[in-house]
Amino acid sequence: MNDTLNKSAMENFDLSFEGRYAKVYVDESRGIIICELLVDYVPIEDFKDTFYKIASVVKKGSYHKFIFDKRALRAFHQPSMEWYFLDWKKAMYFEGITVHRKILPPEKWFEKMVMIAKKQILENNPGNIIENLDIKYCDSMEEAILT
Repeated sequence: MNDTLNKSAMENFDLSFEGRYAKVYVDESRGIIICELLVDYVPIEDFKDTFYKIASVVKKGSYHKFIFDKRALRAFHQPSMEWYFLDWKKAMYFEGITVHRKILPPEKWFEKMVMIAKKQILENNPGNIIENLDIKYCDSMEEAILT
């Protein structure tokens, strides 16, 4: 995890799996899963594969919070975001993941792209489950874990 990470916040997390594109940590006692992206761009099939593996972890445990650390990204990929937002989040909602925390790259253009894309997805897909989720953007892993 990033050097700025408070060790006590990560104390009970275990590495669930690691791949070329991501590391996934779990703390089942707190019901939290963390996905830390490791590269600046993840091809969509590899992105989906990673999130299908995360879904398998969710189904085997008792989780309610998902933290998505996107700080390594330097490319914004709309189709991946749409799939994650509309398909994966919906499936995970029915598995009990209702709290989502996101840590974005520091570049302001990335945050702007996320907000534009999110608005467009919501407008084009009324009736989705997003209003049922607790979604917050955080500045650090500590904040994401503790809020």
